[in-house]
Amino acid sequence: MAKSIIQTDNAPQAIGTYSQAVKAGTTVYLSGQIPLNPQTMEMVSEDFAEQATQVFENLKAVCEAAGGTMNDLVKVNIFMLDLDNFATVNEIMAKYFSKPYPARAAIGVAALPKGSLVEIDGVMELPE
Repeated sequence: MAKSIIQTDNAPQAIGTYSQAVKAGTTVYLSGQIPLNPQTMEMVSEDFAEQATQVFENLKAVCEAAGGTMNDLVKVNIFMLDLDNFATVNEIMAKYFSKPYPARAAIGVAALPKGSLVEIDGVMELPE
């Protein structure tokens, strides 16, 4: 099975030794997205809700570049500095997904790249 690299200018460029996403067969593995503005590569805000919204926008751009939509995501992992923001993530996530929702993990962490408050990665399954 061949793998292909997914890349879009509508999401932040990789800031390390990774790709925005890798497609293997009909499965796409999306790297973690943090709330960077893709044009400036700067954090969008210090506000958690604004950061989470930007992260979902970045994920959406990578999903589209891979030929899918957010609703093709089958699993997402959400990493947050403060799990008290869980309700906010649910509220924002509901704007980007329709039922049935993907499987999900929400994990509290000590630190994230560039001082981000939230990072999300995922796995997408494309229709054949």
